[in-house]
Amino acid sequence: MDTEAQHTERDPSSDTDSSGPEEGSRSARVSDDSAPVADDPGRGPSWRRTALVGGACVVFLLLLSHFVIQPFLIPSRSMEPTLRVGDRILVNKLAYRFGSEPARGDVVVFDGTGSFVREQPGGNPVTGLLHDGAAALGLAEPDETDFVKRVVGVGGDRVVCCDRNGRLTVNGAPVEERYVMLGDRPSSVPFDIVVPQDRLWVMGDHRSQSSDSRDHLGEPGGGMVPVDRVVGRADWIAWPFGRWSTLPGTDAFHAVPARRPADTEQEPMGSRGRGRSSDRAADGSAALPGRAERRRLARKVKRRRSAPRSGRSRSW
Repeated sequence: MDTEAQHTERDPSSDTDSSGPEEGSRSARVSDDSAPVADDPGRGPSWRRTALVGGACVVFLLLLSHFVIQPFLIPSRSMEPTLRVGDRILVNKLAYRFGSEPARGDVVVFDGTGSFVREQPGGNPVTGLLHDGAAALGLAEPDETDFVKRVVGVGGDRVVCCDRNGRLTVNGAPVEERYVMLGDRPSSVPFDIVVPQDRLWVMGDHRSQSSDSRDHLGEPGGGMVPVDRVVGRADWIAWPFGRWSTLPGTDAFHAVPARRPADTEQEPMGSRGRGRSSDRAADGSAALPGRAERRRLARKVKRRRSAPRSGRSRSW
């Protein structure tokens, strides 16, 4: 019995030897599966490819924002009802790139440095470049120097408020400003100015809530915006989705002549007050208001307005 049991008992060493090629192949498969696998381009994009695509997208957006279209956020009520608080507009930066210039009635975004905002000392150029790039992508707040307004007068225009019917006139022609906020007057104070060449006279559509060229008459630049400071023309409302549309144009200035006729008989409103706003040059054209008169008008505008207004636009 004992001898028979010993013959039937299996030898562990013989099991190992008898495993043969089947067990060997199994262990080989386990070893192969546990070995590290090199990157296979056919399995999907590697992290290098992802980083390259992401960088290319960022560069494309920066170039698009810098040269073609830039988004801006409307933070105030100064352009109501055309633009509302929270609207995101797309500014066409090619509109005036190839010889064209802003026209009366255009809604433009401009850099107010030197006209609406005092010149600031230059900072670190590298930091400024990084900040501008982040602002263009909506990752940082832009500098508080961008404004959105409507062009009312261009170089050579004489802009007067108001005629006997309470309308603003440009070069002697009355302007029916249907875009102005319902209930607002064209201006709460009279003014009579001649826009210098290569400058713009701009105003907000919500006149009682807009800080515009009228408020800066007594400051350096006289509230006139240099044409080369215009960022572009606001052509589209991109957000909110329910207001997605193009900005409507206006025919309010279609009857305005290129320049004020020399034989106009209109009495400037500025002649009723003090200062030199009604003085005329030797050729009969209206002269620019004197510095004292501009300061007086600016003080009157600020006294008659109680609520603070911004009029700035912010990129997002």
